[in-house]
This record gives sequence, C-alpha cells and structure tokens, in this order.
Amino acid sequence: MYSSEIQLLNSFKETLHHLSKYTRDAYYRDLNYLQTYCIKQNIQKWSDLKSQQLRDFISNRHRKGISGRSLQRNLSSIRAFYRYLLKTDEVSINPTEGIITPKTARKLPKLLDVDQACRLLEIEKNDVLAIRDKAILELIYSSGLRLAEVIALDINDIDFIDRVLTVTGKGKKTRNLPVGKYAIEATDHWLKNRQNLVKSDNEKALFISNRGKRISPRSIQERIKKWAIKQGLSSHVHPHMLRHSFASHILESSGDLRAVQELLGHTDISTTQVYTHLDFQRLAQVYDETHPRARKNQAKEK
Repeated sequence: MYSSEIQLLNSFKETLHHLSKYTRDAYYRDLNYLQTYCIKQNIQKWSDLKSQQLRDFISNRHRKGISGRSLQRNLSSIRAFYRYLLKTDEVSINPTEGIITPKTARKLPKLLDVDQACRLLEIEKNDVLAIRDKAILELIYSSGLRLAEVIALDINDIDFIDRVLTVTGKGKKTRNLPVGKYAIEATDHWLKNRQNLVKSDNEKALFISNRGKRISPRSIQERIKKWAIKQGLSSHVHPHMLRHSFASHILESSGDLRAVQELLGHTDISTTQVYTHLDFQRLAQVYDETHPRARKNQAKEK
C-alpha cells in the first residue's frame, strides 16, 4: 500500500482525539485489520477497495470466530473512515454501503432485584472507607451512573439543595440527573469524613482512595465485590449491574422508556430497549409462578 494512503489513515486517526481512549483504540484495531487485509490483497489505494472485497474481509473475520457484535463495530469504524475520505475528496464511492454484518443475539444484562439491591446498600458505616463505599453505591443505584462517570465526579458536580448531579458521560456529553434522598444523605456523610483521606486541598475528586487521590475503576470494582460477598450476594456483582438494576427498576415502575433513555444517557433508544425485554421476562416469571393455568406442576383436573 502506498505511503500516501497510510498517511491518510493516520490523518483520520488524528481526528478521533475527542473520543475516549477505549473507543480510539477500538478504531485503531479495526482499521489496522483492514490495512493488513488490503496489503495481503495487493490493494494499493483506499479508492481501489470494492464492496465485494470488503464483504470478503468481513466474511474472513467471521470464519475466524469474530462475533457479530465485533464485526458490526469493525464495519462502523470503516464506514467512519470512508466518510472522512469522501469528505476530503480522496474517494468518490463508499464501499461500505449496503454491507450487513452477521447478527449476534443480544444478551440480557444480569441485575439485582429490589431486595438484593437494598441488601447490598445496607452497609455499616463504621469506618471512612465504608462511608465512602456506601455513598458510591447509593449514587450509582440512585442515578444509574456508569463506572467512568462515578470516577470523574468532582465535589462541585452535586447540588445538595436541588438534589441534582451533573454528569459527563460518553462523548463528553453532560446531563443533569436527580439524586435520591438516601444517596444525598450518604454523599453528605462522606464529604464530612473525606478530609480524613484527602492529602491536598487542590484535590477536586468527589471520591478518593486511601492515598488521597481520585479513586480508580479497579478499586471500586473490588470494593463492590467485597460488599456483595459480605452482604450474602453473588461474588459477580459489579458497578454496571447496579446501573442495569436502576434502569430495570425505574422502567418496571414507570413504563416510561424515553425517561429511562434520558437518565441513562443513551443516544439511541434501541440501546435502552433491552430493559423492556428484562421487564417482560420478569412479568412472564411472575405469571408462570402465580397463574393457576400456567403452573407447570399443577395437579390434573378431574
């Protein structure tokens, strides 16, 4: 492949600086796979890549066991690259048009029921770390936060008077979320004890570690796992499970899918619709367990 074509790829990568590192790395991997394929096929220019060759590229990766979801992301990265090439007049045709990747069945997220969530939150506040952990858990469950959003919170992001939390989510999009009474009380209690861990007055992070710095993702994951085991729950409880539980419980009570979409910060409502399947699954379970004509082990009528 010509060096000028590789430079085009590098120029596109530079336009992705606004994305998270995780997303950028995914783009880089996807496009590097395509570049390797083009080199093996002796395709010298991006404009030489045809739709049939791109289908062959996707098919080859599928035969190697790459999931439908990963292939969809691969194709999404390539589409974005070719939109860039079209915009800069480097190509006249987008070879990704009309290409469909194999579908993968969507896995329903695991979650806690209301009783389990409440049990997890019943933390004895007997030391500063327990006080901090309770505030973290209450906020995640109260407002449906992502792990990265919890970590990024600063002290000034929470309004205790109006009970509003300002969160910066994916794509650096900001949204304001309501905060429940228990989460407000737990966070207020934590802030009164935060000075026992903080090492510098310049530290703005809402949640800090025992070293006085902004808490890490790994630390929150391990602490939640620890509390789940201590409270008699599964050892597989993780931050996103609390977010899933928040969404499912809100939808179950309100039936308002659009509101849940806004609270979660989903751009596409199809992402939120997975919770409607969870809600139906729960209703079906209740029906099977309670309806006299649905019970599997009911005695035969005479």
